[in-house]
Amino acid sequence: MVAGWDAKICIYERQKYYIMKQFKQYIGGHWIAPTSNKYVDVLNPTDDSIVAQVAHGDEKDAQLALETAAKSQKGWAAMTARHRAELVQAFIDEIQASKEALAKIITREQGKLYKLALFEVDATCSYMDYAREWARRIEGDIVPSDNPDEQIMIQKIPRGVVVVITAWNFPLALAGRKIAPALIAGNTVVVKPTSETPISTLMLGEMAKKAGIPDGVINIVTGSGRVMGTALVSNPITKMVTMTGSTSAGQAIFRNAAANLAHVQLELGGKAPFIAFEDANIDDAVDAAVSARFDNCGQVCTCNERMYIHEAIYDEFMDKFIPKVKAIKVGDPFDETVDMGPKINKSELEHMKQMVQTALDEGATLACGGQVPNGVQFEKGNWFEPTVLTHVNQSMTVVHEEAFGPIVPVLKFKDYQQVIDMANDCEFGLAAMVFTNDMNRIMRLNNDLEFGEIYINRAHGEQHQGFHNGYKMSGTGGEDGRYGFEQYLEKKTFYIRYKNKD
Repeated sequence: MVAGWDAKICIYERQKYYIMKQFKQYIGGHWIAPTSNKYVDVLNPTDDSIVAQVAHGDEKDAQLALETAAKSQKGWAAMTARHRAELVQAFIDEIQASKEALAKIITREQGKLYKLALFEVDATCSYMDYAREWARRIEGDIVPSDNPDEQIMIQKIPRGVVVVITAWNFPLALAGRKIAPALIAGNTVVVKPTSETPISTLMLGEMAKKAGIPDGVINIVTGSGRVMGTALVSNPITKMVTMTGSTSAGQAIFRNAAANLAHVQLELGGKAPFIAFEDANIDDAVDAAVSARFDNCGQVCTCNERMYIHEAIYDEFMDKFIPKVKAIKVGDPFDETVDMGPKINKSELEHMKQMVQTALDEGATLACGGQVPNGVQFEKGNWFEPTVLTHVNQSMTVVHEEAFGPIVPVLKFKDYQQVIDMANDCEFGLAAMVFTNDMNRIMRLNNDLEFGEIYINRAHGEQHQGFHNGYKMSGTGGEDGRYGFEQYLEKKTFYIRYKNKD
Protein backbone atom coordinates (compact mmCIF):
# COMPACT_ATOMS: atom_id res chain seq x y z
CA MET A 1 0.00 0.00 0.00
CA VAL A 2 1.22 3.50 -0.81
CA ALA A 3 2.30 5.37 2.31
CA GLY A 4 -0.11 8.03 3.55
CA TRP A 5 -3.18 6.85 1.67
CA ASP A 6 -6.08 5.43 3.63
CA ALA A 7 -7.33 3.09 0.96
CA LYS A 8 -9.43 -0.01 0.59
CA ILE A 9 -7.30 -1.02 -2.36
CA CYS A 10 -3.85 0.29 -3.27
CA ILE A 11 -4.27 3.12 -5.74
CA TYR A 12 -0.92 2.87 -7.46
CA GLU A 13 -1.31 -0.43 -9.24
CA ARG A 14 -0.87 0.25 -12.91
CA GLN A 15 -3.56 -0.71 -15.38
CA LYS A 16 -5.99 -1.61 -12.57
CA TYR A 17 -9.22 -0.01 -11.47
CA TYR A 18 -9.40 0.89 -7.81
CA ILE A 19 -11.57 2.70 -5.28
CA MET A 20 -10.00 5.12 -2.84
CA LYS A 21 -11.51 5.79 0.53
CA GLN A 22 -9.72 8.97 1.56
CA PHE A 23 -7.05 11.28 0.13
CA LYS A 24 -4.82 13.43 2.27
CA GLN A 25 -2.78 16.32 0.85
CA TYR A 26 0.47 15.84 -1.01
CA ILE A 27 3.04 18.24 0.50
CA GLY A 28 6.80 17.84 0.39
CA GLY A 29 6.59 14.32 -0.99
CA HIS A 30 4.36 13.08 1.86
CA TRP A 31 0.64 12.56 2.39
CA ILE A 32 -0.38 14.89 5.20
CA ALA A 33 -3.76 15.13 6.91
CA PRO A 34 -5.46 18.54 6.74
CA THR A 35 -5.17 20.77 9.77
CA SER A 36 -8.93 20.67 10.21
CA ASN A 37 -8.96 16.88 9.89
CA LYS A 38 -12.04 17.36 7.71
CA TYR A 39 -12.78 15.63 4.43
CA VAL A 40 -15.39 16.15 1.71
CA ASP A 41 -17.06 13.74 -0.68
CA VAL A 42 -16.32 13.62 -4.39
CA LEU A 43 -19.49 12.53 -6.18
CA ASN A 44 -19.93 10.56 -9.39
CA PRO A 45 -22.14 12.73 -11.63
CA THR A 46 -23.73 9.68 -13.26
CA ASP A 47 -25.45 8.39 -10.10
CA ASP A 48 -24.47 10.64 -7.15
CA SER A 49 -22.41 7.86 -5.56
CA ILE A 50 -19.30 8.75 -3.55
CA VAL A 51 -16.11 8.17 -5.51
CA ALA A 52 -13.78 9.17 -2.66
CA GLN A 53 -13.18 11.71 0.07
CA VAL A 54 -10.51 14.40 -0.15
CA ALA A 55 -8.99 16.70 2.42
CA HIS A 56 -10.83 19.94 3.17
CA GLY A 57 -7.76 22.11 3.56
CA ASP A 58 -7.54 25.63 4.94
CA GLU A 59 -5.14 28.58 5.29
CA LYS A 60 -2.65 26.63 7.43
CA ASP A 61 -2.40 23.89 4.83
CA ALA A 62 -1.90 26.48 2.10
CA GLN A 63 0.89 28.13 4.08
CA LEU A 64 2.67 24.81 4.64
CA ALA A 65 2.46 23.89 0.96
CA LEU A 66 3.79 27.28 -0.16
CA GLU A 67 6.64 27.25 2.35
CA THR A 68 7.57 23.74 1.22
CA ALA A 69 7.55 24.76 -2.43
CA ALA A 70 9.67 27.83 -1.66
CA LYS A 71 12.30 25.76 0.18
CA SER A 72 12.61 23.43 -2.82
CA GLN A 73 12.63 26.06 -5.54
CA LYS A 74 16.25 27.21 -5.45
CA GLY A 75 17.60 23.69 -5.64
CA TRP A 76 15.23 22.80 -8.46
CA ALA A 77 16.18 25.93 -10.41
CA ALA A 78 19.87 25.19 -9.87
CA MET A 79 19.55 21.96 -11.84
CA THR A 80 20.31 22.19 -15.52
CA ALA A 81 17.20 22.60 -17.64
CA ARG A 82 18.13 19.38 -19.41
CA HIS A 83 18.10 17.49 -16.09
CA ARG A 84 14.70 18.93 -15.23
CA ALA A 85 13.47 17.78 -18.65
CA GLU A 86 14.73 14.25 -18.01
CA LEU A 87 12.77 14.12 -14.75
CA VAL A 88 9.66 15.48 -16.46
CA GLN A 89 10.06 12.77 -19.10
CA ALA A 90 10.14 10.15 -16.35
CA PHE A 91 7.00 11.76 -14.91
CA ILE A 92 5.31 11.48 -18.32
CA ASP A 93 6.28 7.81 -18.51
CA GLU A 94 4.65 7.14 -15.14
CA ILE A 95 1.43 8.87 -16.23
CA GLN A 96 1.30 7.01 -19.52
CA ALA A 97 1.92 3.68 -17.78
CA SER A 98 -1.19 4.29 -15.64
CA LYS A 99 -3.34 5.47 -18.53
CA GLU A 100 -6.32 3.16 -18.00
CA ALA A 101 -6.39 3.66 -14.24
CA LEU A 102 -6.31 7.44 -14.59
CA ALA A 103 -8.96 7.43 -17.31
CA LYS A 104 -11.34 5.38 -15.17
CA ILE A 105 -10.97 7.81 -12.29
CA ILE A 106 -11.53 10.79 -14.61
CA THR A 107 -14.72 9.17 -15.90
CA ARG A 108 -15.98 8.45 -12.40
CA GLU A 109 -15.27 11.90 -10.96
CA GLN A 110 -16.16 13.99 -14.01
CA GLY A 111 -18.67 11.92 -16.01
CA LYS A 112 -16.56 12.17 -19.15
CA LEU A 113 -16.85 9.36 -21.71
CA TYR A 114 -14.20 6.76 -20.97
CA LYS A 115 -12.90 6.95 -24.53
CA LEU A 116 -12.50 10.72 -24.11
CA ALA A 117 -10.85 10.21 -20.71
CA LEU A 118 -8.26 7.95 -22.36
CA PHE A 119 -7.65 10.74 -24.85
CA GLU A 120 -7.28 13.21 -21.97
CA VAL A 121 -4.48 11.16 -20.43
CA ASP A 122 -2.71 11.11 -23.80
CA ALA A 123 -3.27 14.86 -24.16
CA THR A 124 -1.84 15.42 -20.68
CA CYS A 125 1.34 13.60 -21.65
CA SER A 126 1.49 15.46 -24.94
CA TYR A 127 1.19 18.86 -23.23
CA MET A 128 3.96 17.88 -20.85
CA ASP A 129 6.16 16.52 -23.62
CA TYR A 130 5.83 19.78 -25.55
CA ALA A 131 6.85 21.77 -22.46
CA ARG A 132 9.79 19.42 -21.91
CA GLU A 133 11.13 20.31 -25.35
CA TRP A 134 11.58 23.93 -24.21
CA ALA A 135 14.35 22.99 -21.79
CA ARG A 136 17.05 23.89 -24.33
CA ARG A 137 15.23 26.94 -25.64
CA ILE A 138 15.24 29.19 -22.57
CA GLU A 139 17.12 31.93 -24.35
CA GLY A 140 17.86 35.52 -23.38
CA ASP A 141 19.27 38.42 -25.40
CA ILE A 142 22.38 40.56 -25.75
CA VAL A 143 21.52 44.04 -26.97
CA PRO A 144 23.79 47.01 -27.75
CA SER A 145 24.27 49.70 -25.13
CA ASP A 146 24.32 53.44 -25.76
CA ASN A 147 27.39 53.61 -23.51
CA PRO A 148 30.89 52.68 -24.64
CA ASP A 149 32.52 49.56 -23.21
CA GLU A 150 29.22 48.15 -22.00
CA GLN A 151 26.92 45.28 -22.89
CA ILE A 152 23.30 44.68 -21.94
CA MET A 153 22.29 41.08 -21.24
CA ILE A 154 18.69 40.04 -20.66
CA GLN A 155 18.35 36.69 -18.93
CA LYS A 156 15.17 34.66 -18.45
CA ILE A 157 14.82 33.18 -14.97
CA PRO A 158 12.09 31.26 -13.09
CA ARG A 159 9.49 33.28 -11.25
CA GLY A 160 9.64 31.14 -8.08
CA VAL A 161 6.57 29.45 -6.60
CA VAL A 162 3.66 29.03 -9.01
CA VAL A 163 0.12 28.35 -7.82
CA VAL A 164 -1.80 26.17 -10.27
CA ILE A 165 -5.62 26.22 -10.09
CA THR A 166 -7.53 23.95 -12.44
CA ALA A 167 -11.11 23.47 -13.65
CA TRP A 168 -13.27 20.36 -13.56
CA ASN A 169 -13.89 19.85 -17.28
CA PHE A 170 -10.40 18.50 -18.10
CA PRO A 171 -8.86 18.00 -14.66
CA LEU A 172 -5.77 16.02 -15.61
CA ALA A 173 -4.95 17.77 -18.89
CA LEU A 174 -5.22 21.22 -17.34
CA ALA A 175 -2.92 20.18 -14.52
CA GLY A 176 -0.29 18.78 -16.87
CA ARG A 177 -0.62 21.77 -19.19
CA LYS A 178 0.41 24.07 -16.34
CA ILE A 179 2.71 21.93 -14.17
CA ALA A 180 5.16 20.92 -16.90
CA PRO A 181 6.07 24.37 -18.26
CA ALA A 182 6.34 25.70 -14.71
CA LEU A 183 8.80 22.93 -13.79
CA ILE A 184 10.85 23.17 -16.98
CA ALA A 185 11.24 26.91 -16.38
CA GLY A 186 12.65 26.18 -12.90
CA ASN A 187 9.62 26.97 -10.77
CA THR A 188 8.06 24.81 -8.09
CA VAL A 189 4.29 24.43 -7.86
CA VAL A 190 1.38 24.21 -5.47
CA VAL A 191 -1.58 22.71 -7.31
CA LYS A 192 -5.18 23.19 -6.19
CA PRO A 193 -7.55 21.08 -8.27
CA THR A 194 -11.23 21.94 -8.26
CA SER A 195 -13.35 20.31 -5.57
CA GLU A 196 -15.50 18.44 -8.12
CA THR A 197 -12.65 16.53 -9.78
CA PRO A 198 -9.54 16.45 -7.56
CA ILE A 199 -8.71 12.74 -7.56
CA SER A 200 -6.90 12.32 -10.88
CA THR A 201 -4.73 15.34 -10.04
CA LEU A 202 -3.92 14.01 -6.57
CA MET A 203 -2.74 10.80 -8.19
CA LEU A 204 0.01 12.79 -9.91
CA GLY A 205 1.78 13.30 -6.59
CA GLU A 206 2.88 9.71 -6.15
CA MET A 207 3.71 9.43 -9.85
CA ALA A 208 5.99 12.46 -9.62
CA LYS A 209 7.73 10.93 -6.62
CA LYS A 210 8.19 7.62 -8.41
CA ALA A 211 9.63 9.53 -11.39
CA GLY A 212 12.33 11.00 -9.16
CA ILE A 213 11.10 14.59 -8.99
CA PRO A 214 12.47 15.94 -5.68
CA ASP A 215 10.12 16.29 -2.73
CA GLY A 216 8.56 19.73 -2.48
CA VAL A 217 8.76 20.54 -6.18
CA ILE A 218 5.15 19.43 -6.74
CA ASN A 219 2.62 19.92 -3.94
CA ILE A 220 -1.11 19.19 -4.30
CA VAL A 221 -3.69 20.54 -1.86
CA THR A 222 -7.47 20.48 -1.81
CA GLY A 223 -10.03 22.82 -0.32
CA SER A 224 -12.60 25.42 -1.28
CA GLY A 225 -11.73 28.28 -3.58
CA ARG A 226 -13.02 30.78 -1.04
CA VAL A 227 -10.65 29.58 1.69
CA MET A 228 -7.82 27.52 0.22
CA GLY A 229 -7.75 29.33 -3.12
CA THR A 230 -7.73 32.78 -1.54
CA ALA A 231 -4.98 31.78 0.89
CA LEU A 232 -2.80 30.50 -1.95
CA VAL A 233 -3.13 33.43 -4.35
CA SER A 234 -2.91 36.21 -1.73
CA ASN A 235 0.23 34.85 -0.05
CA PRO A 236 3.47 36.82 -0.62
CA ILE A 237 5.33 33.55 -1.31
CA THR A 238 3.29 33.14 -4.49
CA LYS A 239 4.99 34.74 -7.50
CA MET A 240 2.60 33.54 -10.20
CA VAL A 241 -0.94 32.21 -10.41
CA THR A 242 -2.11 30.23 -13.44
CA MET A 243 -5.79 29.41 -13.38
CA THR A 244 -8.45 27.93 -15.65
CA GLY A 245 -12.05 28.42 -14.58
CA SER A 246 -14.99 30.79 -14.53
CA THR A 247 -14.71 34.50 -15.14
CA SER A 248 -16.08 35.32 -11.68
CA ALA A 249 -13.45 33.10 -10.05
CA GLY A 250 -10.76 34.66 -12.21
CA GLN A 251 -11.79 38.15 -11.15
CA ALA A 252 -11.57 37.12 -7.48
CA ILE A 253 -8.10 35.70 -8.05
CA PHE A 254 -6.99 38.87 -9.80
CA ARG A 255 -8.15 40.96 -6.85
CA ASN A 256 -6.56 38.70 -4.24
CA ALA A 257 -3.23 38.49 -6.06
CA ALA A 258 -3.03 42.25 -6.49
CA ALA A 259 -1.68 42.96 -3.01
CA ASN A 260 1.61 41.21 -3.81
CA LEU A 261 1.54 41.95 -7.56
CA ALA A 262 1.92 38.26 -8.41
CA HIS A 263 1.87 37.54 -12.12
CA VAL A 264 -1.60 36.24 -13.01
CA GLN A 265 -2.45 34.11 -16.04
CA LEU A 266 -6.17 33.39 -16.48
CA GLU A 267 -8.10 31.26 -18.98
CA LEU A 268 -11.75 31.99 -18.28
CA GLY A 269 -15.22 31.75 -19.80
CA GLY A 270 -16.24 31.78 -23.43
CA LYS A 271 -19.24 32.21 -25.68
CA ALA A 272 -17.84 31.06 -29.00
CA PRO A 273 -19.84 31.95 -32.11
CA PHE A 274 -20.15 29.32 -34.85
CA ILE A 275 -20.62 31.05 -38.22
CA ALA A 276 -21.53 29.33 -41.49
CA PHE A 277 -21.51 31.55 -44.57
CA GLU A 278 -23.45 30.81 -47.75
CA ASP A 279 -20.40 29.18 -49.42
CA ALA A 280 -19.70 26.79 -46.54
CA ASN A 281 -19.43 23.06 -47.06
CA ILE A 282 -22.67 22.28 -45.27
CA ASP A 283 -21.94 18.67 -44.38
CA ASP A 284 -18.57 19.57 -42.87
CA ALA A 285 -20.07 22.51 -41.02
CA VAL A 286 -22.90 20.42 -39.57
CA ASP A 287 -20.52 17.74 -38.30
CA ALA A 288 -18.29 20.38 -36.73
CA ALA A 289 -21.24 22.17 -35.14
CA VAL A 290 -22.41 18.96 -33.48
CA SER A 291 -19.03 17.90 -32.12
CA ALA A 292 -18.03 21.42 -31.08
CA ARG A 293 -21.21 21.83 -29.04
CA PHE A 294 -21.86 18.42 -27.50
CA ASP A 295 -18.41 16.88 -26.93
CA ASN A 296 -17.80 16.44 -23.19
CA CYS A 297 -21.45 17.38 -22.63
CA GLY A 298 -20.66 20.87 -23.93
CA GLN A 299 -18.24 21.47 -21.08
CA VAL A 300 -15.37 22.97 -23.07
CA CYS A 301 -14.41 26.65 -22.88
CA THR A 302 -14.05 26.91 -26.68
CA CYS A 303 -17.33 25.08 -27.41
CA ASN A 304 -19.83 26.20 -30.02
CA GLU A 305 -22.06 28.35 -27.77
CA ARG A 306 -24.19 30.17 -30.38
CA MET A 307 -24.73 29.51 -34.06
CA TYR A 308 -25.13 32.01 -36.87
CA ILE A 309 -26.22 30.41 -40.16
CA HIS A 310 -26.55 32.38 -43.40
CA GLU A 311 -30.17 32.62 -44.52
CA ALA A 312 -29.33 31.13 -47.94
CA ILE A 313 -28.30 27.79 -46.40
CA TYR A 314 -30.24 27.88 -43.13
CA ASP A 315 -32.99 25.42 -44.06
CA GLU A 316 -30.63 22.83 -45.55
CA PHE A 317 -28.24 23.20 -42.64
CA MET A 318 -30.95 22.72 -40.02
CA ASP A 319 -32.48 19.77 -41.91
CA LYS A 320 -29.14 18.00 -41.44
CA PHE A 321 -28.19 19.42 -38.05
CA ILE A 322 -31.30 18.60 -36.00
CA PRO A 323 -31.40 14.86 -36.85
CA LYS A 324 -27.73 14.52 -35.88
CA VAL A 325 -28.39 16.19 -32.55
CA LYS A 326 -31.41 13.97 -31.90
CA ALA A 327 -29.27 10.92 -32.68
CA ILE A 328 -26.78 11.70 -29.88
CA LYS A 329 -26.96 8.84 -27.38
CA VAL A 330 -26.86 9.91 -23.73
CA GLY A 331 -25.91 7.38 -21.09
CA ASP A 332 -23.26 5.46 -19.17
CA PRO A 333 -19.88 7.02 -20.05
CA PHE A 334 -18.22 3.58 -19.88
CA ASP A 335 -20.52 2.35 -22.69
CA GLU A 336 -18.61 2.61 -25.97
CA THR A 337 -21.83 3.26 -27.91
CA VAL A 338 -22.71 6.36 -25.85
CA ASP A 339 -22.01 9.85 -27.25
CA MET A 340 -22.60 12.08 -24.23
CA GLY A 341 -22.42 11.73 -20.45
CA PRO A 342 -23.86 13.83 -17.60
CA LYS A 343 -23.29 17.38 -16.43
CA ILE A 344 -20.81 17.76 -13.59
CA ASN A 345 -23.15 18.64 -10.67
CA LYS A 346 -26.64 19.62 -9.60
CA SER A 347 -25.93 23.33 -9.81
CA GLU A 348 -24.89 23.00 -13.45
CA LEU A 349 -27.95 20.88 -14.19
CA GLU A 350 -30.26 23.51 -12.70
CA HIS A 351 -28.48 26.11 -14.80
CA MET A 352 -29.36 24.12 -17.94
CA LYS A 353 -33.02 23.93 -16.96
CA GLN A 354 -33.22 27.62 -16.13
CA MET A 355 -31.45 28.65 -19.32
CA VAL A 356 -33.94 26.75 -21.48
CA GLN A 357 -36.93 28.10 -19.56
CA THR A 358 -35.66 31.67 -19.84
CA ALA A 359 -35.16 31.26 -23.59
CA LEU A 360 -38.70 29.93 -24.02
CA ASP A 361 -40.09 32.76 -21.90
CA GLU A 362 -38.26 35.24 -24.15
CA GLY A 363 -39.80 33.74 -27.29
CA ALA A 364 -37.43 31.01 -28.48
CA THR A 365 -38.65 27.66 -29.83
CA LEU A 366 -37.42 24.31 -28.56
CA ALA A 367 -36.31 22.37 -31.63
CA CYS A 368 -35.17 19.36 -29.60
CA GLY A 369 -34.12 18.33 -26.09
CA GLY A 370 -34.61 20.69 -23.20
CA GLN A 371 -35.12 18.28 -20.32
CA VAL A 372 -33.77 15.36 -18.34
CA PRO A 373 -33.88 12.17 -20.47
CA ASN A 374 -36.54 9.57 -19.70
CA GLY A 375 -35.50 6.32 -18.08
CA VAL A 376 -34.65 4.78 -14.73
CA GLN A 377 -30.93 5.20 -15.35
CA PHE A 378 -31.41 8.99 -15.41
CA GLU A 379 -33.25 9.30 -12.10
CA LYS A 380 -29.94 9.85 -10.29
CA GLY A 381 -27.06 11.95 -11.51
CA ASN A 382 -26.99 15.12 -13.57
CA TRP A 383 -28.41 14.29 -16.98
CA PHE A 384 -29.68 16.69 -19.64
CA GLU A 385 -30.67 16.15 -23.26
CA PRO A 386 -28.80 17.73 -26.19
CA THR A 387 -30.82 20.89 -26.79
CA VAL A 388 -31.30 23.19 -29.79
CA LEU A 389 -33.20 26.48 -29.62
CA THR A 390 -34.51 28.26 -32.74
CA HIS A 391 -36.40 31.49 -33.45
CA VAL A 392 -33.77 33.18 -31.34
CA ASN A 393 -32.82 36.84 -31.60
CA GLN A 394 -29.62 38.59 -30.58
CA SER A 395 -31.11 40.22 -27.49
CA MET A 396 -32.04 36.95 -25.77
CA THR A 397 -30.23 35.82 -22.62
CA VAL A 398 -29.18 32.49 -24.15
CA VAL A 399 -27.12 34.34 -26.77
CA HIS A 400 -25.06 36.15 -24.14
CA GLU A 401 -24.88 33.94 -21.05
CA GLU A 402 -22.32 31.12 -21.11
CA ALA A 403 -24.09 27.75 -21.15
CA PHE A 404 -21.09 25.44 -20.71
CA GLY A 405 -23.46 22.59 -21.40
CA PRO A 406 -25.46 20.86 -24.17
CA ILE A 407 -27.59 23.85 -25.19
CA VAL A 408 -27.16 25.87 -28.38
CA PRO A 409 -29.22 28.73 -29.88
CA VAL A 410 -29.36 29.08 -33.68
CA LEU A 411 -29.80 32.43 -35.47
CA LYS A 412 -30.02 33.50 -39.13
CA PHE A 413 -27.95 36.28 -40.65
CA LYS A 414 -28.03 38.13 -43.98
CA ASP A 415 -24.57 39.57 -44.62
CA TYR A 416 -20.99 39.82 -43.42
CA GLN A 417 -21.25 42.98 -41.35
CA GLN A 418 -24.39 41.84 -39.59
CA VAL A 419 -22.86 38.58 -38.40
CA ILE A 420 -19.60 40.25 -37.37
CA ASP A 421 -21.57 42.72 -35.24
CA MET A 422 -23.58 39.91 -33.66
CA ALA A 423 -20.55 37.72 -33.01
CA ASN A 424 -18.64 40.58 -31.37
CA ASP A 425 -21.67 41.57 -29.29
CA CYS A 426 -20.37 39.58 -26.34
CA GLU A 427 -18.41 40.16 -23.13
CA PHE A 428 -16.24 37.11 -23.89
CA GLY A 429 -13.57 36.76 -26.55
CA LEU A 430 -12.00 33.32 -26.34
CA ALA A 431 -12.78 31.43 -29.55
CA ALA A 432 -14.80 31.56 -32.77
CA MET A 433 -15.47 29.04 -35.55
CA VAL A 434 -16.15 30.10 -39.14
CA PHE A 435 -17.00 28.08 -42.23
CA THR A 436 -16.31 29.81 -45.55
CA ASN A 437 -14.13 29.25 -48.61
CA ASP A 438 -13.75 32.93 -49.49
CA MET A 439 -10.12 33.88 -48.78
CA ASN A 440 -10.86 37.59 -48.90
CA ARG A 441 -13.52 37.08 -46.25
CA ILE A 442 -11.14 35.01 -44.13
CA MET A 443 -8.54 37.79 -44.20
CA ARG A 444 -11.17 40.32 -43.19
CA LEU A 445 -12.21 38.07 -40.30
CA ASN A 446 -8.67 38.25 -38.97
CA ASN A 447 -9.13 41.96 -38.45
CA ASP A 448 -12.81 42.07 -37.55
CA LEU A 449 -13.51 39.18 -35.15
CA GLU A 450 -12.66 40.03 -31.52
CA PHE A 451 -11.53 36.60 -30.35
CA GLY A 452 -8.17 35.17 -29.36
CA GLU A 453 -8.59 31.92 -31.30
CA ILE A 454 -10.36 31.62 -34.65
CA TYR A 455 -10.94 28.23 -36.29
CA ILE A 456 -11.58 28.30 -40.04
CA ASN A 457 -13.43 25.36 -41.62
CA ARG A 458 -13.02 23.11 -38.60
CA ALA A 459 -14.27 22.63 -35.09
CA HIS A 460 -12.46 23.88 -32.01
CA GLY A 461 -9.33 22.26 -30.53
CA GLU A 462 -6.09 24.17 -30.01
CA GLN A 463 -2.62 22.73 -30.57
CA HIS A 464 0.37 22.86 -28.24
CA GLN A 465 2.46 25.09 -30.49
CA GLY A 466 -0.30 27.69 -30.83
CA PHE A 467 -1.25 30.29 -28.25
CA HIS A 468 -4.44 29.76 -26.26
CA ASN A 469 -5.51 33.22 -25.14
CA GLY A 470 -8.75 35.11 -24.78
CA TYR A 471 -9.81 38.70 -25.19
CA LYS A 472 -12.20 40.75 -23.06
CA MET A 473 -13.57 38.77 -20.08
CA SER A 474 -12.09 35.50 -21.32
CA GLY A 475 -8.78 35.95 -19.55
CA THR A 476 -5.31 37.34 -19.62
CA GLY A 477 -1.87 35.91 -20.23
CA GLY A 478 -2.54 32.85 -22.36
CA GLU A 479 -1.12 29.32 -22.53
CA ASP A 480 0.75 27.00 -24.91
CA GLY A 481 3.47 27.59 -27.46
CA ARG A 482 6.39 29.94 -27.05
CA TYR A 483 4.26 32.78 -25.73
CA GLY A 484 2.61 30.54 -23.17
CA PHE A 485 5.88 29.06 -21.93
CA GLU A 486 7.35 32.51 -21.40
CA GLN A 487 4.57 33.27 -18.90
CA TYR A 488 6.50 31.10 -16.45
CA LEU A 489 9.72 33.10 -16.81
CA GLU A 490 10.82 36.44 -15.41
CA LYS A 491 13.42 38.67 -17.06
CA LYS A 492 16.54 40.07 -15.43
CA THR A 493 18.66 42.71 -17.16
CA PHE A 494 22.43 43.10 -16.63
CA TYR A 495 24.30 46.28 -17.62
CA ILE A 496 27.91 45.15 -17.77
CA ARG A 497 30.66 47.80 -17.93
CA TYR A 498 34.14 46.56 -18.78
CA LYS A 499 37.57 48.07 -19.36
CA ASN A 500 38.62 48.18 -22.97
CA LYS A 501 42.32 48.05 -22.15
CA ASP A 502 45.08 45.44 -21.96
